[in-house]
Amino acid sequence: MPRPKLDWLLVLVPVSIAVKLFTDNELAIFFTSALAIVPLAGLIGRATDQLALHAGPRIGGLLNATFGNVTELVISVFLILNNQIEVVKASLTGSILGNLLLVLGLAFFVGGLRHKEQVYSERAASVHTSSLVLAVIGLLMPALFVLTTSGPQPFVEREIVSGTVAVVLIALYAAALIFTLVTHEHLFRTPASEERPVWSSRRAILVLLVATVFVALESELLVGSLEPAIADLGLSKFFVGLILVPIIGNAAEHSSAVLFALKDRVDVTLEIAIGSSVQVALFVAPALVFISLIVGHPMDFIFSPFEVAAVGVSTLIVAIVIRDGRSNWLEGAQLLGAYVIMAISFFFVRSL
Repeated sequence: MPRPKLDWLLVLVPVSIAVKLFTDNELAIFFTSALAIVPLAGLIGRATDQLALHAGPRIGGLLNATFGNVTELVISVFLILNNQIEVVKASLTGSILGNLLLVLGLAFFVGGLRHKEQVYSERAASVHTSSLVLAVIGLLMPALFVLTTSGPQPFVEREIVSGTVAVVLIALYAAALIFTLVTHEHLFRTPASEERPVWSSRRAILVLLVATVFVALESELLVGSLEPAIADLGLSKFFVGLILVPIIGNAAEHSSAVLFALKDRVDVTLEIAIGSSVQVALFVAPALVFISLIVGHPMDFIFSPFEVAAVGVSTLIVAIVIRDGRSNWLEGAQLLGAYVIMAISFFFVRSL
């Protein structure tokens, strides 16, 4: 899978480390580490793509499904270790919204300017939409549990609800993988590509491991400077988690979706944008519930009504837009408009 080359930003990896070691400028540490994560995430994606080309379509699809959001997962783990649960939840919500509205909208808009109308598989889009609706239900029911239960809920009850929802979502994510990669693989088969691996398997594995290690290092710097940086910028934790963190972790992947739309390969664009949202909702978020318990900073699966409403409305908008299997620049502009409306609303939310 071709990806935009952002390798020149790798210079910020040693820069961010030097800023941390030799200065007390937390804002500079925040920005340099954040920007350093962007090319590292791109390297993880390229290494995964190369391994996928070596492994074949089914195993390759599983690799992409497994490592597609590894950067965001690593950042979220460090946020949990720093007890920034509010930011983690906001980043999960923001990742779903960003993929559904910003990435898909930009891809449809740019692709529509080059191609009058673009066509993709309605059946594949329908399966993705069903998974998103399931994710909304998974977010909605725990929130309703809190809203409709009088008095504070005991910790055990919240964790039982969160754990049950997490287990069900992960199980259904596994079922969706079996459906898309094994039993109904023909529905999701994209046109044959002439692309061949240019890296050896050993090199791809090495790059994947090294890039992941540096993502962990930069994530630690990012999270460690988060509090003072937010104070200097005058932003809320919620806005940083909802908008900035997802963009940092997914910038390279977002660019790939737009490039494929320009090449009139909208099925791949949908797989990146909607597929990534499904993975965050059905795998990454539930996995973080269990990881948080292991590290001693429990995170429940109870999101705020504002967050649930945003994901629900976004899913509805996308379901309406993609139902006919065709896209154009106007639909892209509509999705982008919806994202801007939500982003400006979230900007003035100080806490939930």
